[in-house]
Amino acid sequence: MTNPPTLLQKEAGMMKLEKLIREREHISTEPFTMDQKELLKRYEALQSAVVCDVLREHGLLDQAFPGRLTALRPEQTVAGIAFTVKSSPNTRITGELTYRGQMLDELHTDAFVVWDTTGDERATLWGGVMTATVVGKGVRGAIIDGGIRDTHQIQEKKFPVYYRYKSPNGSLGRCMITHYQLPILIGDVLVKPGDVILGDADGAVAVPRDIAVEVLIRAEEIITNEKMIFSWVSEGQTIEEITAKGGYF
Repeated sequence: MTNPPTLLQKEAGMMKLEKLIREREHISTEPFTMDQKELLKRYEALQSAVVCDVLREHGLLDQAFPGRLTALRPEQTVAGIAFTVKSSPNTRITGELTYRGQMLDELHTDAFVVWDTTGDERATLWGGVMTATVVGKGVRGAIIDGGIRDTHQIQEKKFPVYYRYKSPNGSLGRCMITHYQLPILIGDVLVKPGDVILGDADGAVAVPRDIAVEVLIRAEEIITNEKMIFSWVSEGQTIEEITAKGGYF
């Protein structure tokens, strides 16, 4: 006996939303075709700009996080696996610490926290205790589209964070986590759990999980080509000579 369709299934069928739901809500769990740590190590040898160029070849023009996000440690290049969090402004306090603790318990090694604050401009979602906790779990970095505090403590741990503002304010009584490990949107970037996140001095970029290996290999190819172009430039070759050999600027 088949189960009757749910309300969502009925609405999707009536409005033909299946494709949109699949694109927005499907979370890939396909394993990478190479060891995850090797994948992340090789990504950390790349530049976010080159990765964006490769994503453009895939028709993906909205994978770079907004320029409003600042790197706390721009000298670091870091790659990890997206662990998404969403919160929103809220005066309620009850239950926040419990749910936050649950989220922290589920953080995994190699995670890169990506936090959508729903435009919050008052609270700080990340600080020294959070940093110490996640470093102990092997988390690689965090993107907080909102506030951070305890900057010195974060710096002492040499933990890479991208943030929108700093404030001494805390989060209790100002915001609440609504969910985690579901797709979120920061700027124009749709981030899903399991995507590869790369951050450097230029900013951060999200690479969809299912093409992460393909993007890596192509980006490495581009970097090899660019080294050749740089050598031609240093030799004093003309623009015409360089472009004739397939070089670009």
